[in-house]
Amino acid sequence: MNATEPKTIERLPVNAEFARPADEAAIERTAEALRGHGFDVRVVDDGDAARDLVLTLIPEGAEVGEGASITMRQLGLTAVIDESGRYDALRPRTRAMDRATQMREIRKLGAAPDFQLNSVSAVTEDGRLMVVSMTGSQLGPIGFGAGRVVLVIGSQKIVPDLETAFRRVEEYSYPLEDANLQEAIGRHTAINKMMIVNAEFAPGRVTVILVRQPVGL
Repeated sequence: MNATEPKTIERLPVNAEFARPADEAAIERTAEALRGHGFDVRVVDDGDAARDLVLTLIPEGAEVGEGASITMRQLGLTAVIDESGRYDALRPRTRAMDRATQMREIRKLGAAPDFQLNSVSAVTEDGRLMVVSMTGSQLGPIGFGAGRVVLVIGSQKIVPDLETAFRRVEEYSYPLEDANLQEAIGRHTAINKMMIVNAEFAPGRVTVILVRQPVGL
């Protein structure tokens, strides 16, 4: 294929039922369940409010890690963290490093940031979070390594139970993320590693921002 030919992107079927925002009753059930599991939960109306809230939670100069997150990019948080100069952003640092010779340093920097920003693939109404990753790089910081974790979750990611959460990953978020990655860098993603967070051992360490309007995938 030459540079003038369009990319051929393999598109998997997408179950659009998982794009619909949750109703207010489901949002409230989910928020209360998460609070009961040790999470600090905030509910906001839209992406602008979510972005503004995130930036109040992270002090200037703080060390900030971020998973590969469409939600963070859509909200403009990736640009603010990486480019504003107000934070010690890890992504630009690690991306400038040589993976052939500096992988040990890259792993250590990414494993335990003071703050980790992310989203999840699904959240159940009984207060469990499902995080899916191709490499697993964000699983460690979310699970334990980061000092503070901030998760921004659009209400379309709320599902009744774990069985439906698995379906959401396989039928909705995975096909869309796969097409996005093919468009961006010409390769497929994969559901390689999954983490289910049932509760937070250190109450308040993880802040979950539930957004009534859909954000991310």
